[in-house]
Amino acid sequence: MPVTDPYAVLGVSRDASADDIKSAYRRLARKFHPDVNPDDPTAEEKFKEVGEAYSILSDPERRQRFDQYGVTDDSGMGGGGGYGPGPGAADFGDLFEAFFGGMGGMGGGQANFSRDGDDLRADVSITLRDVLTGCEKPIKVKRTTPCTHCGGTGGEPGSEIKTCDTCNGQGAVRRIANTFLGSVTTTTTCPTCRGTGKKIEKPCSKCQGKKVTVETADLTVNIPAGVQHGTTLRVSGQGGAGIDGGQPGDLYVVVAVARDARFERDDIHLYAPLDITFAQAAMGDQIEAESLDGTVKISIPRGSQPQAEVRIKGRGLPRLRGGARGDLIYVLRVKVPKDLSQERAELLRKFAELGNERIPEGDGQGGGFLGGLFGKKKK
Repeated sequence: MPVTDPYAVLGVSRDASADDIKSAYRRLARKFHPDVNPDDPTAEEKFKEVGEAYSILSDPERRQRFDQYGVTDDSGMGGGGGYGPGPGAADFGDLFEAFFGGMGGMGGGQANFSRDGDDLRADVSITLRDVLTGCEKPIKVKRTTPCTHCGGTGGEPGSEIKTCDTCNGQGAVRRIANTFLGSVTTTTTCPTCRGTGKKIEKPCSKCQGKKVTVETADLTVNIPAGVQHGTTLRVSGQGGAGIDGGQPGDLYVVVAVARDARFERDDIHLYAPLDITFAQAAMGDQIEAESLDGTVKISIPRGSQPQAEVRIKGRGLPRLRGGARGDLIYVLRVKVPKDLSQERAELLRKFAELGNERIPEGDGQGGGFLGGLFGKKKK
């Protein structure tokens, strides 16, 4: 599929310099090269797309044409001709330089086939109180680390590491084929050294020449206050080890916030049920209740209704990047007594009569709050 926006493919702005464009191309070419991603079926297509975008923006005429007319080839220009470089025809020197670390072509010198370490993921579970205060959590991470036996060279200590005879240390082989269109040059990763430019006389007995071994690392992760469920924290440099000077990968920690038995979270606010008596709801009261960080005093207004909310400012959760805490909101649940003594029932009946409330006839079932308490109304 033709590239419709080469700037977007390379991730550069429209006023990017030639050096910026080349730098972006080198980075993406290394990232998506099929030899580096043998298990990714989409890598080759992405690699071609990056090459096509670079071939457009590295050619001043083609770049100007795209900037002026929004087309990436001659198809929309109503003219043109000749055998200009086709889509994806990035210069061999640029491609080689991108993949093998700044050699700029096949001239003499040693290839620098560095490979960055893999990014890793770890999951950690925390409580709602951890969200309030922040915390440190121990985790175990299975990752690659430079082989301690060979020092990351891949060769048995004392053995010789030679320059690859096949590619002369370049890490790639270049072939020229004669076709009816002329000579066609192709380059591929060296099959002997797999792009390293080196030939190991005797592979390391511990890592079998892989230069890294797998270990389980014990790490401590700082969880900041205010994290949300599903927040991903990046721990730089704690992923897999880089090879031949490559940078270590990063560790991405995904935070899961466990459900709390009492408090329910709504962003930075907390909700909790609060049981009160009928008398407290009717007359009001001053009571204490538990919060995530201690006891709070609560004023129950007179005449509070079931499901009414009482808000305590600043006793909720903090935001991830600081700022005032949210609120703690208690939802009132008025507890209706199931069993009444005769004395209490008579007092409540008198209360109903003073308020001219109707007490239904019958056994008091389904007759509303007071009907359920008193049964029949006095004649």
